[in-house]
Amino acid sequence: MDNPRFLQIHTLTAYPASLLNRDDSGLAKRLPYGGVLRTRVSSQCLKRHWRITDDPHALHAIDGATLAFRSRELVTRKVFGDLDAPEAVVEKLEPEFQKAVYGDKGTSKSARQTLLLGEREIAWLKSEAERLVTEAAGDPKQAETLAGGWRKDFANNIKAMRETTALPGGLTGALFGRMVTSDPEANITAPVHVAHAFTVHGEESESDYFTAVDDLAEDTPGADTIQETELTSGLYYGYVVVDLPGLMANLGPAADALAGPVLHNLVHLIAEVSPGAKLGSTAPYSRAGFMLVEAGDRQPRSLAEAFQKPVAPEQVAATAALTAHLEALDAAYSTDEERRFLSLHDAQIDGATRGTLAQLAEWASALPRRLT
Repeated sequence: MDNPRFLQIHTLTAYPASLLNRDDSGLAKRLPYGGVLRTRVSSQCLKRHWRITDDPHALHAIDGATLAFRSRELVTRKVFGDLDAPEAVVEKLEPEFQKAVYGDKGTSKSARQTLLLGEREIAWLKSEAERLVTEAAGDPKQAETLAGGWRKDFANNIKAMRETTALPGGLTGALFGRMVTSDPEANITAPVHVAHAFTVHGEESESDYFTAVDDLAEDTPGADTIQETELTSGLYYGYVVVDLPGLMANLGPAADALAGPVLHNLVHLIAEVSPGAKLGSTAPYSRAGFMLVEAGDRQPRSLAEAFQKPVAPEQVAATAALTAHLEALDAAYSTDEERRFLSLHDAQIDGATRGTLAQLAEWASALPRRLT
């Protein structure tokens, strides 16, 4: 296949006695599928851990990558946080910057959208604030007039900045997208599509009763605190799609240099980085026991249907179910994807080359060169 459009990544990863992703009541997130309740890890949880992990294959460690920050306080902390300006001038400027970035209700922190901005967008905003401070020359009334005029021209000015800047929303925005309700032109379509991971079998959970003992309470030995939490065990199917032309478009002028390293590191992160809460009490660290990477030019398709009927909670059974479903799809659709896979167990996939994680990552990193 000369011009693959999509990279698809399938994983099977096991976690014992953990609480990977909690709902609003503190319990494990769940998903009904095939008439059976499964344990689930949300796509937001997965993406956040891949995005912020400090790892040899971290996204921010790639040469040419730029950072991005997601917050309601970008203007407060990143633009005006250490600005050298009279307080009376800042009081006139900051509200207009808040409204420009977060919308008309931006002066209220609780009304702001939790927004993602790249470091280059933030640097531009800060330079604009510094320019207005200089022009105001310490006069609060002049600052108020300048800030009002600046906000009127904000949309055109920041659009021009974004059009001439590589990765204005940072690498995070280029990969996982961005929605800005106050500025639709700032929206970025995500080329990396992430499904919610779920167990290939019915949920396995227990209520964990635990205590804390007061070491200094000699008069009342025993438990000082008694609590319960939920723990789950499971083998999770994960699925990620990368729209390769979309990725190249979002990376812009930096695409030739960044696309390969991004895919290389992303494959590593998906296989090696664990989501998880309760790190200190459950050590929820695992790696994929199986990974299938596919390149093709047809619409992607999940292999989740392999587990619509729950399978035994172990790698061999899950891999066999996935492989059988893949063979059925191939026979019916003949979409001719190129494939590489790794497995910690004996496994065979027709037409797929077995390799190490490093080999899969290197293969994926070469795909963008075939689009040019």
